[in-house]
Parts: sequence; C-alpha cells; structure tokens
Amino acid sequence: MTAAENVCYTLINVPMDSEPPSEISLKNDLKGDVKLKTEALKKVIIMILNGEKLPGLLMTIIRFVLPLQDHTIKKLLLVFWEIVPKTTPDGRLLQEMILVCDAYRKDLQHPNEFIRGSTLRFLCKLKEAELLEPLMPAIRACLEHRHSYVRRNAVLAIYTIYRNFEHLIPDAPELIHDFLVNEKDASCKRNAFMMLIHADQDRALDYLSTCIDQVQTFGDILQLVIVELIYKVCHANPSERARFIRCIYNLLQSSSPAVKYEAAGTLVTLSSAPTAIKAAAQCYIDLIIKESDNNVKLIVLDRLIELKEHPSHERVLQDLVMDILRVLSTPDLEVRKKTLQLALDLVSSRNVEELVIVLKKEVIKTNNVTEHEDTDKYRQLLVRTLHSCSVRFPDMAANVIPVLMEFLSDNNEAAAADVLEFVREAIQRFDNLRPLIVEKMLEVFHAIKSVKIYRGALWILGEYCSTKEDIQSVMTEVRRSLGEIPIVESEIKKETGELKPEEEVSVGPAQKLVTEMGTYATQSALSSSRPAKKEEDRPPLRGFLLDGDFFVAASLATTLTKIALRYVSLVQEKKKQNSFIAEAMLLMATILHLGKSSLPKKPITDDDVDRISLCLKVLSECSPLMNDIFNKECRQSLSHMLSAKLEEEKLSQKKESEKRNVTVQPDDPISFMQLTAKNEMSSKEDQFQLSLLAAMGNTQRKEAADPLASKLNKVTQLTGFSDPVYAEAYVHVNQYDIVLDVLVVNQTSDTLQNCTLELATLGDLKLVEKPSPLTLAPHDFANIKANVKVASTENGIIFGNIVYDVSGAASDRNCVVLSDIHIDIMDYIQPASCTDAEFRQMWAEFEWENKVTVNTNIVDLNEYLQHILKSTNMKCLTPEKALSGYCGFMAANLYARSIFGEDALANVSIEKPIHLGPEAPVTGHIRIRAKSQGMALSLGDKINLSQKKTSL
Repeated sequence: MTAAENVCYTLINVPMDSEPPSEISLKNDLKGDVKLKTEALKKVIIMILNGEKLPGLLMTIIRFVLPLQDHTIKKLLLVFWEIVPKTTPDGRLLQEMILVCDAYRKDLQHPNEFIRGSTLRFLCKLKEAELLEPLMPAIRACLEHRHSYVRRNAVLAIYTIYRNFEHLIPDAPELIHDFLVNEKDASCKRNAFMMLIHADQDRALDYLSTCIDQVQTFGDILQLVIVELIYKVCHANPSERARFIRCIYNLLQSSSPAVKYEAAGTLVTLSSAPTAIKAAAQCYIDLIIKESDNNVKLIVLDRLIELKEHPSHERVLQDLVMDILRVLSTPDLEVRKKTLQLALDLVSSRNVEELVIVLKKEVIKTNNVTEHEDTDKYRQLLVRTLHSCSVRFPDMAANVIPVLMEFLSDNNEAAAADVLEFVREAIQRFDNLRPLIVEKMLEVFHAIKSVKIYRGALWILGEYCSTKEDIQSVMTEVRRSLGEIPIVESEIKKETGELKPEEEVSVGPAQKLVTEMGTYATQSALSSSRPAKKEEDRPPLRGFLLDGDFFVAASLATTLTKIALRYVSLVQEKKKQNSFIAEAMLLMATILHLGKSSLPKKPITDDDVDRISLCLKVLSECSPLMNDIFNKECRQSLSHMLSAKLEEEKLSQKKESEKRNVTVQPDDPISFMQLTAKNEMSSKEDQFQLSLLAAMGNTQRKEAADPLASKLNKVTQLTGFSDPVYAEAYVHVNQYDIVLDVLVVNQTSDTLQNCTLELATLGDLKLVEKPSPLTLAPHDFANIKANVKVASTENGIIFGNIVYDVSGAASDRNCVVLSDIHIDIMDYIQPASCTDAEFRQMWAEFEWENKVTVNTNIVDLNEYLQHILKSTNMKCLTPEKALSGYCGFMAANLYARSIFGEDALANVSIEKPIHLGPEAPVTGHIRIRAKSQGMALSLGDKINLSQKKTSL
C-alpha cells in the first residue's frame, strides 16, 4: 500500500468544557424540528468520536432524520454514517444498515448534483462490501451525469471500490479508459487518468500515446499527473525514456509554474545529457524570475544548487551564470545571497569579466538607494563577492578596485570595512596594482567619515607609499585633515575670535570649553547651536581628536614614522630630511599637547601617549634597527597572515571538491544499462513517493551506522514494571512536530475500560489533539499516538497520567502517574557557519547571555572542546590552526542555528591550571548568547548536563 492510498478520517474538534447530554434527551431532540435535529446530530457525532457507542439512537436517526432533505442534515449524516459502528461484535453487518443502504441509493439518483457528489465522496470512505454491492449500478450511472462535480467524484468512488473490492467492479479500468477518451472536463480527466496510473498503468500509457502531441493543450492538473506517470514509467523501465522525453521537453513550456517545476525535476532524473540539463536549468531560472513568492524562489534556487553539486552538470551551469544573475533584481536579501553564492561557485575564467561588469552595475545601483532596509547588507554582499572574484582571478582586480574604493567614504561602516580588508589584501598580493591603489586611496582619503576606516586607510598609506611624491601627498593629506596647527592655540583663538562680535552674549570661552566636554545643562539656545556649525567646518582628523578618539592619533604617529623613515632613505639632501622629520614630530607633539589639554571630550589614554612618545623618540634617533622594525617586519606579519588565510581557503575548497568528486575504485564493477536487470534499475528512490511521505511527515531518517544508535535508545519508560498499567514512549522528532508513540500494557487480569492517556506540556509545546480512550482486555496492549507542536527552540517537558475504569468495580477512576518526558533541544539545533564579522555583530546585538562555569573531569583542553561540540551540535568557527599547539589556555567561538532560524553563539574560554598538577581538570567559562531567553538557558542546561556526565 503506497502512501497515496492511506485512509483519511474525519476529525472534529471537540469543546471539552460542556457536559455530555443523555441518550434520552438526544432521542427527544432527534424527533424535534430541523434546528433541534441538527444540534442533536452534531452532539451524537462528537460523542461517538469520543468513544461512546450509543446503539439505541441508530433506529431513531433512521426513522426521524434520514428521510429529511435539508442539506446541512445530509452533510452531517454522511459524517455520522462514516464513524458509526456498522457491524455487530461478531463482525456481521447490522440489519438496520439495509435501510441506510437504500437511502444512499436514493441520494445517488437525487436530482441535486451536490447531494449526488457528496454521497459519492462519502462512499470512498466505506469499507463494507455488502453495503456497496447494491449501489454499484447507481454509481456507474453517475459517470454519465451532466455535471462535472458528480462525474469526478464517481471516478474517485469507482477507484476506491476497485482498489478495496475488485470483485464488485472488475471492469473498472476499461470503464474509466472509455470514460477518459470521451471526457472534456479537466478535473474529471485528471481523476480518471490518476486512477488508470494506479490501477492499470498500461492503459494509462496507451491513452497517453494517443494524445501525446496534445499534452500542451491539457489543463495543468492533468499535466502534473502526466509528468508523474512518465517519471514512474521511466524509473521502472529506463528503455521507455526515448518515447516520453520529448513530451517532458514540451511540458517545460507549460503555462503553469507547478508543471514547469515538476517537468524540469523529472527531466534531470531521466537524462543527464547537457541539452536536458541546460533546458531544466533554464526553466528553473525563468521560474525564479517570474514567481513573486520569495519562498518559491528559494526552493527553486536550492534545486539549481543541487544541480551544481553534480560535477558533469556544473559545466553546463557555468554557461548560465549570466542568466542566474538576473535573479538579483529580487529585493529579498536571502534570495540575493544564495544567487551570489551560486554565481561565485560557477564562475570561470571565461565569464568572470561579464560577472564583474554586472556586479559593478549592481554596486552603482545601490549607491544612492535608501528606501530598502537591506540595501546596506546587499552592498556588503556585493563587495565580498567582488573581493572573492579578484582573489580567484587576479586579472580582474584592476577593474574592481576603482569601483570599490568609492565605498571607503560610505556611511555604512561594515561595507567600508570589507572594502578596506580587500584593498589591504590586494595591495600586498598584486605588486603591479600598488600605484593605482595608493592613487585612489589618496583621492578618497579626505572623504572618509568613519574613524575605524580612517585608521585602516592611514595604515595602508603609511605601509605602501614608496615614492617621494606619494609620501609628500600623504603628508599633505594628513595636514589637510588635521587643519591648522598647533591645534590647542588655534582652537582657543577660534573660540575667542568667534565670540568677539557678540560680546553682549555673556558666554565666555571657558563656558564654551565646558560644552565640548558634554555639559549642556546651563546653555542658552544660542550658544548650544554654535558648536554644531563649528563641527561642520572641522577637518575629519581634527574632529576625531576633539571627540577624544586618540587611538587614531597613535595610528597616525606610526604612519608618520614609517613615511619619515622611508623619506630619509629616498632623499639625500640633509635639509629636506630634517624638515620632513621635524614636520612629522611637530604633528605628533601638537596632538600630545591637545590630548593633555581640556579641549577634547575625553583625555588621551596612557597607551596612546606612550605610543606617540615612542614614535617621537624613533624619529629623533633614526636608528637602522627601528627602520627595519617599522618598514619591514610589519609587512612580513601581514604577508604571513594572508598566506595562512589563503592556505586555509584552499584547504576548505579541496575538502569540498573531494566531497563532490565520486571516486571510482579500480575493482568497481561497471554497470551496462542494457545488461542491467529491472530490479537493479529501481535502486534510485522514487522522488514522488519521497515528497509525498515528506508532506505526510513520514520521512524515515536514515539511522546512524552505529548499531547502538537505534530507535530503542530513544524509548522512555513512563511507569514502573509493577504498576497495573505499564507504559513506555518512543519520541519521534520531525522538524516542528513531535510524535509520541506510547505503548500501554494492561498487566492486570481485569478489563480496563476508558483507558485514557492524559498529557500536559511545559515550555513552548502544544498538544494538538487529545488521544482517544481505549478498552484493554486482560494482559492486552495497545499503541496510542499523541502529536505535539513545537514553536521555538527551548527544552520542553511533557508530563501526564493514565486513567482507567475497572469493569465491575464500584470505586472511582484509577490513575497511574507517568514520568516526565524531556524534549531535547539538540533535535532542533544544527551546526552552521558565519564570518567573524557576522559573529561579532550578532554577539553585540543579542541581549540574552548565559555564563556556564566549566565543571568537568576532562583534563585535555582540545578533548573538552570536541566534547562540547559533540554534545551541543555547534560548529567551531575558530580555525584548527589557531587551536593547535599547547599553551595551557584556549579560546574558541562556536555557532549554531535552529530549524526555526534562531542563532546561538558561544565563546569557550578554558585553561589548564598547571599549578594543580598534570591530572587537574580543565577550568574556565562558556558564555552563550542568543536572541531568545529560552535558547540561551536551554543550551546552558545542555552544556551543564553533558559536561557532568563525561566519563573518561
């Protein structure tokens, strides 16, 4: 029995607060007017669903309710006849059902098409052949009814009856085939074709062969079924591919997106020819561009990414990179992110130039756009993609750099920081581009608005300016950015000079200086508005210094020292050397003076004073050793860092390609399609069956290779072995649902009636439906299933009890309390990766922090880290190289995402207390940060539990 043939049941939500009515009052209501009968019938249905039998009401309903023509009553009766017990305890059909059967027959000949159709739908749920047999002529007659609603339900009824009781209608496939040939309505044709696929595939193929050229004119629902049939036939019998592949090609042109999607997916599984892959990929790209729903775009993008994973398909997709980039017109950031990643994976030396042109255009488009909140993030993505292109294809760097340099003056510091990182890497790796980069950097230097970017730009200029002209340009730019010197005197003059014309306003310079330090309390409107104007006129570096940011001053001092020492080695004239060094020293001295004065908002720190003083000392002595340290060692450090980074990237790429390359061993057997037995061909999984199972939540996850990791490990004992009722549960977590499969065993010699599993939940869990009561014979057992919905990632607890009545006992209901079931957060958390910058940004943004003290008996730092990674499903972002070696201390960043899209960050800081001996356990802290409190607390609990459990 396939998943498609599983039985459906009618489920009705029951309000539990009302008192159930008695059988006598129900009987009276069923004899009343239509309104009373309707309400009474609803109550009867709910009571039967809750396990009540109510046999006395059957005849009352047949006599007083069945003859009515009211549509609501008719609909309720269909539900009632579906759920009411139709047989006696020994399995024979109840006598009264003959009367019901006659009523069905009348309804099947009713002039109203709704009554006919809904009765036919109901017959699909009947499992009693004796009831169906007298109705067969009426059902057949419905195939010729004028209304399509009746005809399509008649086809479904014939299909289910043929499947369950073939002897009742042995000629069903032939009947439906003839019906299909003459039918015009799309939904009827679809149902009939669906039946032929499952009942008599050869007839379905015969019909398809006759109309294969008209497939494009059919409705989309029929086209979908045709795609499924072709897939199944070719899957079972590959020799049929040639016959149907043209039809699939035609369906790629269908007007329905669903048909195009399915046809493209089927085409990829049927043929690996480059033309087929190209047609399918082209179809996917069209779908992404034309569909407005972002979820659809992401799903189809995933299919394209799956295609790329196949080495032979990747080559075909490389030619479509430019088409894939059309998807960037979508404003959604997630779609753009995936598209850029895919394009970057596919880009080759043939099309990298075109890719860079498109990306440059996209960058320019984002320049003045502020209406969308994700523009900044998108710009950052583009910068990173261009960076990666330049690193992989160095010829492109010259094209990319001028465009990206414009970003250094951008308001978005993150994008500017990315550009700076890229420029630093490019200027170190590509010698031929250094003059161009320095020239561009000097052009945009004065426009940089962020102090962090300013520092980075200063460093690059100081490190890579190698000609006399460039060094003088840097000095000019620095002077321009610093304004008039000495700073303290010029600032005080400005203060007093500005106030001279308005002596009647009693605001002295001293009071003005107070405003610089941030005390605005006693200011008049006039004086508080003045500094704003003055700050506008300030050069950037002067502004940073007056704001109290003296770290940039320390950075400037290093840069000035580097260029001064280089200038000395380039210029032979003693006079010029001395004047340049004197100028550099003057700038440093004036900054030191400013730092010690009361003008800046924050005074200079001792570290910065030491740094600037050191630079002054170096310049005054100009020793060769210092020259080497400043001008050679710095660059070597950068070079080492970049080469280590590059090596790491190459390693990860190598691992990726090794994963994807399918290695064939020398002694592997070669499979020839013509010589392969039919049963061997079906080794690939049936995609349609898999997707149907996934939709129903029945996906069987492949168990781990470890024989101990079986389902039995997930069984939780709920009661003791000596309890009258023994219960145990298997907890099956399937994404957002938890299914509890509870085995209940009656260990007594009594019959237990109304045995009910009562559950309650704690945490973000919600019980979907109440399990129905059971009757357990002596020493009998039964399985009860309960569904629980999960709303967020946090530990949940399910608790409850089993209540039952003992037949013949006069006492109250008996109760067995169950153990708690703890839902493990690990089922929702998956390892994930992010960049250092993203990690830091999230670390700053997340408001919930949980600090866990390390309390373990593991004595090795690396072993403890691996243990934490294993028990929390997190991924270590710190590269292995940074963790290798032994220094008695370790710090690592961990990251994971939940299936609900929540991020979890952790920082492990651990050390080995050497003074306590070699066997001393690891000590330290783990800090967890998350957006939600539940996630931070649950992860902390998990770490606490797992670190204590460890046994060496």
